[in-house]
Amino acid sequence: MAAAAIVHGEVGINLIMPLGIYKKQLSEDKLKGFPDAPDLAVEVVSPTDKHYDVTEKALAYLKAGTRLVWVIEPLMKTVMVYRSETDIMVLNYEDTLTGEDVVQGFRVLLRSYMNRLLQNRISSMN
Repeated sequence: MAAAAIVHGEVGINLIMPLGIYKKQLSEDKLKGFPDAPDLAVEVVSPTDKHYDVTEKALAYLKAGTRLVWVIEPLMKTVMVYRSETDIMVLNYEDTLTGEDVVQGFRVLLRSYMNRLLQNRISSMN
């Protein structure tokens, strides 16, 4: 099954986890190894992930220079938004996730996204 794609302005996103968005232009050499931290990193938590490991990974992205990290928890229907080690916000099912100043203009109502994501997870487990 092909990955779903979302296009926002000039940013193309393939929903293959973990996901990184680079707003700057990468040279051909950099496309091979992605040596720089992405501007936005997205982690979708699976049922086998440990909370500690996911948090550690989010903080590692920030330490490497990532400006915004989203940790999506489909079963809990929440998104943890990390801007720094001390600036962390929990969004719930009724909230709107935005790209803030990293992916300007990006907005998604979590209710609509979480329903699809949860159904895809359940289908893949069967």
